[in-house]
Amino acid sequence: MKKILMVSSEAEPFAKVGGLGEAVSSLSAELFRQGYDIRIILPRYYSVDIAREKLKKHPFPLGVPIGAREEWTGVYEGRLPGCAVPVYFLEHEGYYGRDGIYGPRGGEGFADNVARFALLCRGAFQLCRMLGWIPDIIHSHDWPAALCNVYLKTIENRTEFSRTASVLTLHNAGYQGVYHKDAMNAIGLAWDHFYSSGFEFYNGINLLQAGIKNADMLTTVSPGYAREILTPEKGNGMDGLLRERGGYFTGILNGIDYSRWNPESDPLLPFHFSEKALDGKEKLKTRLKAEISLPAGQDIPLIGMIGRIVEQKGYGVLLSYSRGDLAAICRELGVQIVILGTGNAAYEQELARLAWKLPNLKVILQFNTQLAHLIEAGCDFFLMPSLFEPCGLNQLYSLRYGAIPIVSNTGGLADTVEDYNEQTGAGTGIVIDTITPENIYNAVKRAAALYRNDKAALRSLREQGMGKRFSWNQSAGKYLEAYEKALAARRGKTAGAL
Repeated sequence: MKKILMVSSEAEPFAKVGGLGEAVSSLSAELFRQGYDIRIILPRYYSVDIAREKLKKHPFPLGVPIGAREEWTGVYEGRLPGCAVPVYFLEHEGYYGRDGIYGPRGGEGFADNVARFALLCRGAFQLCRMLGWIPDIIHSHDWPAALCNVYLKTIENRTEFSRTASVLTLHNAGYQGVYHKDAMNAIGLAWDHFYSSGFEFYNGINLLQAGIKNADMLTTVSPGYAREILTPEKGNGMDGLLRERGGYFTGILNGIDYSRWNPESDPLLPFHFSEKALDGKEKLKTRLKAEISLPAGQDIPLIGMIGRIVEQKGYGVLLSYSRGDLAAICRELGVQIVILGTGNAAYEQELARLAWKLPNLKVILQFNTQLAHLIEAGCDFFLMPSLFEPCGLNQLYSLRYGAIPIVSNTGGLADTVEDYNEQTGAGTGIVIDTITPENIYNAVKRAAALYRNDKAALRSLREQGMGKRFSWNQSAGKYLEAYEKALAARRGKTAGAL
């Protein structure tokens, strides 16, 4: 049995900001089901306190050498809910004993993030030594875990990890961990690595760039996004380095856990439904509208949005005070819209102001899992006008829950949603080619017209989407192929079976 260590700043349900946390846990659970020895390591943030009494504390502290200094951490151990995947938490009051994962809500990242995540990455190697468990693969996720790839190729190159291969997954290449070059001191490597290990970035350091340079294999979370970030327009400065990696970079579409996201059995829903029996969905729409105080009435299209309220998700365009913006959509198209999420403080304030003025717009500025499930199940459509979207999960939930997705033609959205063809009836959603206020407006107008004028076509489109499956079983097989390639690169031989 092959051993795989997941190193991440997030893992659901313990710590989650976006899709990263869900992807790490779901992939780990699927690989475990397929017989692999999977373990996860992440920091024990304050947010994990709620489960602390359920965690096993290891009796001895873990010493983590970082350059000339040594940090001491506690180690807690838990399990992923519903399976036996071990999850290890590094406890360090100075670095992790605070609210927030990357920074305080609505603020910038913590000033000591390089030291915080260097401790996680160096601690991963020390934890394996403590457990007497040396992985075949270290799978790191995004810039906070990218240092694992550097440490493996430098200070761990001739240790018991000499035959361990590294895989780095870019969940969002727009977040790179860019800091002042003095932060090199917190990494614990000699200054000659500033250039040789790929940290140097406009006279600062870039943790993701260093990870990309040193990883044995690189993946990202959809084939479409993999193609996009090879271009200067969407590569966020990493396109040249990714092109250099050539065949050691691939896009693997995220999946979702259909045992959790199933409208026929979802425990968070008061009613259930399927593509062949949609009565429950109508009841859920009524329940949702009552819960968020939207005017009653089934003949009004209800559109949902869930997620981070940030520029990437299209909020800058929606709130642009130009023809076709969110206010115009609400005032002119006869739809109702519910938005759930948190993010940019200025966008939050503007949304709250609009919701106060517009009775058909409801904005809930919080993270609420139960309400998220109810929105997916109760809405007729789901709007995702992202400027870029590495994979996206909400459009996958929406397809399964019959909330017809209205999405931009980018990344994983383009890989998973097929534009509705009025002539043939084919398709699973409505695709917006270029994100402008007017184009979003026209897409919503198209959805509203379909809702009001052709109930048979609407039902057919909904059923086609609900029948689609994007499972982790398929994705896990592609990750296993990536692991094989990484092992072959690391060990200098032809890739064989794991």
